[in-house]
Amino acid sequence: MSQVICVGELLIDFVAKHHSAAIESAENFTKKAGGAPANVACAVRRLGQKALFAGAVGNDPMGNFLVHTLEAEDIDVSFMQRTRAFTTLAFVALSDEGERDFFFSRGADAGLTYDSKLAAQFKDSIVHFGSATAFLEGSLNETYHRYLNDALSSAKLVSFDPNYRSDLWKVNSDSFVEQCLEFSQKAHLCKFSEEEAYFLSEQASHEEAAAFFHRLGTRMICITLGKKGTFLSVDGSACYVESIAAQPVDTTAAGDAFIGALLYQFSQQEDPLTCMSDIEIIKEMVRYANKAGAYTTQSYGAIEALPYAKDLESL
Repeated sequence: MSQVICVGELLIDFVAKHHSAAIESAENFTKKAGGAPANVACAVRRLGQKALFAGAVGNDPMGNFLVHTLEAEDIDVSFMQRTRAFTTLAFVALSDEGERDFFFSRGADAGLTYDSKLAAQFKDSIVHFGSATAFLEGSLNETYHRYLNDALSSAKLVSFDPNYRSDLWKVNSDSFVEQCLEFSQKAHLCKFSEEEAYFLSEQASHEEAAAFFHRLGTRMICITLGKKGTFLSVDGSACYVESIAAQPVDTTAAGDAFIGALLYQFSQQEDPLTCMSDIEIIKEMVRYANKAGAYTTQSYGAIEALPYAKDLESL
């Protein structure tokens, strides 16, 4: 069994209490712990595997809250960094269908610096890169790329989720695409939303998008489709894997629950890359991950909505 290491941003989600289609008209925000890679670490841990999170928060009350939240989830935070910058904030508005509108106030996450001791932890681990902010300016950007190369040389499996947020890329979206394609080319497993798959590949169908990423070098591709399930393509063998019925109230962290559940299952394999050769095993793993994603949409917030293993047993 392998620990799962997640690298990237940990931040405060201020979630509008009442449904609103846009941040501009939202009000009465509630403080929640968030950040995609941190959510993934919590998803993995709740299902039963050790998880380590590495990121940077401010040396302030918000940073304290975030660190304590991860500690309460039994996440290894020994490589957490504190900076003089304020803790990064994200404001989130939810529509009646649970879809989200974001506004970011970026701070401490940008300051994550390289730590060779963390890189040494990658050996025989599963390493996940899933940051919405890592491709922006700041030392996190350089650190992220260095850690990718370290992980490729020693980790059992490397996964990538671009977590595209349009608010962050109103300017210089070409840089986002370029860096995403580099990570997609090198990672063994890539998870995309339908929007991300089409945007990054410039293709018009799931099959064409998957073929594009396979040509880059990605071995396993998951394109999540909400209630329609997931389009899965491994080594050129493709299929749709159904999800379960759910009544979504908040889609926050549904994709993180999905990839967390998938990585949890890979962490139970002696050789995750060899496991990928059996499409029937992978389909069952994706089916389980779909359940985790659907379950998460039925509650508000990110970390608190993630399932434990017992929650998925009867689904």
